[in-house]
Amino acid sequence: MPTSGEALTKKLQDENAVNISESYENGTFTDAQTVCRDLLPHLEETQDEGIEAAESLWTSVADGRVRLRIDNSCPQTPITVHQMFKESLEKYGSLNALASKKNGKWEKITFSEYYCLSRKAAKSFLKLGLERFHSVAILGFNSPEWFISAVGAVFAGGIVTGIYTTNSPEACHYIAHDSKTNIMVVENQKQLEKIMQIWNRLPYLKAVVLYKDSIPERHPNLYMMEEFLELGDDIPDATLDYIINSQKPNQCCVLIYTSGTTGKPKGAMLSHDNITWTSAHCSRAGDMQPAEVQQESIVSYLPLSHIAAQIYDLWTGIKWGEQVYFAEPDALKGSLIDTLKEVQPTSHMGVPRVWEKIMEKLKDASAQSGFMKKKILSWAMSLSLERNLNCSSSDLKQFWTRLADYLVLAKIRNALGFSSCQKHFSGAAPLNTETLYFFLGLNITLYEAYGMSETTGPHCLSGPYIYRQHSCGKPVPGCKVKLVDEDTEGNGEICFWGRTVFMGYLNMEDKTKEAFDEDGWLHSGDLGKLDKDGFLYVTGRIKDLIITAGGENVPPIPIEDAVKKELPIISNAMVIGDKKKFLSMLLTLKSVLDPDTSDPTDILTEQARDFCQKIGSKATKVSEIVATRDQAIYQAIQEGINKVNMNATNRVHCIQKWIVLPRDFSISGGELGPTMKLKRLTVLEKYRNEVDSFYEE
Repeated sequence: MPTSGEALTKKLQDENAVNISESYENGTFTDAQTVCRDLLPHLEETQDEGIEAAESLWTSVADGRVRLRIDNSCPQTPITVHQMFKESLEKYGSLNALASKKNGKWEKITFSEYYCLSRKAAKSFLKLGLERFHSVAILGFNSPEWFISAVGAVFAGGIVTGIYTTNSPEACHYIAHDSKTNIMVVENQKQLEKIMQIWNRLPYLKAVVLYKDSIPERHPNLYMMEEFLELGDDIPDATLDYIINSQKPNQCCVLIYTSGTTGKPKGAMLSHDNITWTSAHCSRAGDMQPAEVQQESIVSYLPLSHIAAQIYDLWTGIKWGEQVYFAEPDALKGSLIDTLKEVQPTSHMGVPRVWEKIMEKLKDASAQSGFMKKKILSWAMSLSLERNLNCSSSDLKQFWTRLADYLVLAKIRNALGFSSCQKHFSGAAPLNTETLYFFLGLNITLYEAYGMSETTGPHCLSGPYIYRQHSCGKPVPGCKVKLVDEDTEGNGEICFWGRTVFMGYLNMEDKTKEAFDEDGWLHSGDLGKLDKDGFLYVTGRIKDLIITAGGENVPPIPIEDAVKKELPIISNAMVIGDKKKFLSMLLTLKSVLDPDTSDPTDILTEQARDFCQKIGSKATKVSEIVATRDQAIYQAIQEGINKVNMNATNRVHCIQKWIVLPRDFSISGGELGPTMKLKRLTVLEKYRNEVDSFYEE
């Protein structure tokens, strides 16, 4: 039986009407109004047929359809992105949706304006020749233009594809070519230069739109955002509406490219249903409120090319009528706190490294303060931590805890921009115990989320009503998790089922087949445990699991976290030992970041210098410590590692050798990915000589 799309195309051809696919390709829409008039009545009756026509749970082609994982636990009617926006428009049209700073003042647009601008962008994409299921790629920092371009691309029948701003020209080329990018939307001159270098090798690329900076010299098919938005004014509303109404919830609308730490980046295809269902149900599991109850305000600053930020900032924002404030592009270089203080968001999400950086900044500030201030802060934080860990305590203790919170901790939360923040989320990587406890000491509970690009972001979520320390919560209602190949301690590979689960990898049929088992469960590659109440604990990654020469399995993350907790001077620790006789470790020291580039400098942080002074070292630079093998520091590190080894499960889990590297890990150095995840294979290759020296006979 043909799909509804095929039936519509056949009807067009049979009646000698306009061939829609040709219209997409050449950008002409003659007789489009006639087409709409004749066919719109048929769209509703073919909507369900289109969803049912797909038999497979996965596909690897951009115009493919999948069978949705609808069952009694998640029976909600599937909808498209446009249907979701229209529903929100009726409820939240007059509310402010997006806020960005221009010349020091916040400029805001309402949901009604947002929707109209998205339609204008959609028409302009069509005018420039956007073809169905081809990509609009966006290369730039978070902004209203990013959101409007993304929504406009989906309205126009395209697929929105984010590209990391840190990507090289060649990495941009791979994604743009793989996704058949028709139009590239770029932020500034720096990003434009990357595209100009590769444009002649992108046969599908028809135009580039610049949304900040001015065009240095005119170039055919290069537009400023303002002129771009006017290009489609002569495209009839009926033409756009026809395309919007022909979209099905089980078709692709978003591509998220994985970071490619283990090979070429894979384009995870997300359907309309993936986006709309996840936006509605995962956010509510985290207690995000609809605007009719309380309009949530959030700050957008993490890369939108990553699913965590895109689902949290962009799509959930539309679903529940949130007000999204855009941070400055240098947010992660230090300006984020200023934006948070100004906005005072009701909810905030960060990756673990962001929370760690906030912690380190506070510790540095504390180290520079006077004796009494340090004592008072330590007293207040210890009371808060004890209360949050134990819950119950005497009336007197509760009084002192409330007093400490009022006098001390509330002021710190206000200084961080969190005085109105009710929910603090952490995702994209595991959170270590030190960071978790530090924020509990500030009376801030970090709610962990767990998922992948392939599960449209959060599949499991903690929240105010679903929380257990060290756990990433429970599967979102309507989603399922199971463990396979469990060991004696209950650790098994985490597998997913539900409407969050993606369609497949674009143009990678083999990789797509590998991701699913014969029953359609998605295999994560992560190790985890489930407790008796259904809370999930992520314990490691199968690919990261070290298998020693003796065949012992060693999860590295618990050892690395233990070393960092024991030694406050350590920034990054990475265990080595795959196919080796014993474990060794690469260490980096905490250093001040360059304010312009965010690259680590040679200067130790205040906290690191404080550590040095306590053990009798006068070192202030990383190079001093490494060059002289500073006796006091090296001895302290060895003693710290000895303590970690004493608590090891067995001797195989002990660190026998280690080295301090001359520079901390960074994105620019290649050791960290865009979301600050450790790229283990890259580190192994980069420091091959140091690693080999551990195992020389």
